[in-house]
Amino acid sequence: MSINIDQALQTFIAEARELLEDMENSLLQLESTPEDAEIIGAIFRAAHTIKGSAGLFGLDQVVGFTHIVENVLDRVRDASIRIEGDLVALLLECRDHMTELVNVIAEQGEQLDEAALGREQFLRKRLQAYQGVQAGHAAVVVEPEIESSGASMEGPDNWHLSLRFDREILKNGMDPISFFRYLGTLGEIISIVTLPDALPPVDEMDAELCYLGFEVNFKSDADKNTIASVFDFVRENSSIRILPPHSKVAEFIDLIRTLPEDEKRLGDILVSIGALTRQELDEGLAAQKNPKADGSTAPLGEILVGQRSVEQEVVQAALEKQSQARESKNKENRYVRVQADKLDELINLVGELVIAGAGANLLAQRSNDSSLQEATSTMSRLVEEIRDGALKLRMVPIGDTFSRFQRVVRDVSKELGKDIDLVISGAETELDKTVVEKIGDPLMHLVRNAMDHGIESAEKRLAAGKPAKGTLKLNAYHDSGSIAIEISDDGGGLNRDRILQKGLERGLVQPNQTLTDQEIYNLIFEAGFSTAEAVTNLSGRGVGMDVVKRNIVALRGTVDLESTAGLGTTIRIRLPLTLAIIDGFLVGVEKSSYVVPLDMVLECVELTESERQGMKERSYLNLRGEVLPLVPLRTHFEIEGSHAKRENVVVVQYAGQKAGLVVDELLGEFQTVIKPLGKLFSNLRGISGSTILGTGEVALILDVPSLVQQAEHAEQS
Repeated sequence: MSINIDQALQTFIAEARELLEDMENSLLQLESTPEDAEIIGAIFRAAHTIKGSAGLFGLDQVVGFTHIVENVLDRVRDASIRIEGDLVALLLECRDHMTELVNVIAEQGEQLDEAALGREQFLRKRLQAYQGVQAGHAAVVVEPEIESSGASMEGPDNWHLSLRFDREILKNGMDPISFFRYLGTLGEIISIVTLPDALPPVDEMDAELCYLGFEVNFKSDADKNTIASVFDFVRENSSIRILPPHSKVAEFIDLIRTLPEDEKRLGDILVSIGALTRQELDEGLAAQKNPKADGSTAPLGEILVGQRSVEQEVVQAALEKQSQARESKNKENRYVRVQADKLDELINLVGELVIAGAGANLLAQRSNDSSLQEATSTMSRLVEEIRDGALKLRMVPIGDTFSRFQRVVRDVSKELGKDIDLVISGAETELDKTVVEKIGDPLMHLVRNAMDHGIESAEKRLAAGKPAKGTLKLNAYHDSGSIAIEISDDGGGLNRDRILQKGLERGLVQPNQTLTDQEIYNLIFEAGFSTAEAVTNLSGRGVGMDVVKRNIVALRGTVDLESTAGLGTTIRIRLPLTLAIIDGFLVGVEKSSYVVPLDMVLECVELTESERQGMKERSYLNLRGEVLPLVPLRTHFEIEGSHAKRENVVVVQYAGQKAGLVVDELLGEFQTVIKPLGKLFSNLRGISGSTILGTGEVALILDVPSLVQQAEHAEQS
């Protein structure tokens, strides 16, 4: 399987992975709706498309294994075998192995390891039990008059020729016997049945006319075009029908399925595989020009079958191929594949353009040239539109990530011996592709922990008055310029006392320390913390939840949880919509500049002198009857210098909590290109990144979630 990776092969790999994802989702749906023919057809088409495309690149290992899977799916499709749990489980394992085969191709020359090869042999043996005998028989259409001859024309696997020569063939100097002699050079004539049914009464018979018909059982390895060419000189005004052997029908269908996804007409498909001759197609098209009695035109496939030029099964396969090609073309017309690194490069360039535009705006303002200011204003608007458009290119629905957990929930619930139902909502919610890629592993930890620790066994649930089947919910929604992802279960909830006891034992909590329920629950995110009584394959080692929090914080996100004893637990992750460019609100303290994410800003309020004096004694503000906790940025960042004559409060909101940021100046809206901080500043509280102003100076981006949390704790204390 060692081949050069070129652009076409990269496209195959990407499409194969998409098809395998679709195949897995359809198989999971099939468990609950085993009779759904549309889902079965979708699974078959996915496997067939992968096999056909792999054949174009000579990927024999993919073709060989997928062909066996396709045979089983074909038997499912024609109802030869029934869908049941073991078969779905086997097909899911086959899908996993097909994914591994594709991944090997992507790794450019890597080979399957011995374990994978052994697994493939085991899967092949298990699939054999579902393949059965590939009979592949297609019924040969036999006209009533043939039955009257008393001879059976169905050979074991031979061509069937139905010949009705032109009445005046003898007058034209041709002998029907000569055609049979020539046929003998192409193969073996097993039998000929002569049909005298068209003979007129003796007194009306013309000795120079041919009244006989012939049904020929012919054994040959020649193709249909070669056999048809024997009768080229008498085809006009004659009826020549050539039906292929049973094995040829299956071969024609297989050939149709392996054709490239080109949009062809039905007749061209049948001619290209040799199931139909060009003359037969021309006859069918000519017949199609004659409308029916109601004025409608018969479909070409119906005409060809009626003329006994081709079998119904072959026509149906060609029509499916034609429909598949149209769907593929429509999909190609809707989408353009772009490599992720090219999008990243575009976003970086747009970011530099934003910074350059801010610099141009600053120079225009200083010049006092109205025409220049108008031009830079127009440019800023266009840059903003380009920015939004570029960011939308990287926005993808989180539903693709959620759907992967259907398989996880299925497999893990069987491993645990629990019956768990996964409910997905908010799948259409979009966020940055980079965020989606990095959130998969943390979600995996949380989902597996919820199934192992959260949801009880069926016996315990029934004893508690709950349904035996547990429910796990994945939900996503937009909130204050961020995306919230919730993982909820209807299990027993967290054991507050046990968590607190473990915290005391490990020294995470002091004996005389008073903690809120929220703070106690958050102890599970400490490194190595676990309340599991036994170590299992899924959890209990204290590894995972601290990694979850660390990965989410690295994405400038937060994680918190709510739990009610006996009712369940909800873990809520909040993430920024994008990691690249945001709209910000620029504020100043002394000579330092800070950016507040604009989506989190509610309003700005100027402090009165009495309110400024009151801040010396208390850290909150009466905002129209509402207590607003304050975070003076001068104090928080230990900025030296005397207080400004005027101070303002920027009211921000995050996760339903409000706080006020006390600043010196309000500098207005600002397009912010997010630059990550170095490792030296990774533990700096209240800062999530940096940006470059139009002047070339660096401004720090405020971490509003941590500042709001700090203000809330200060208020409670």
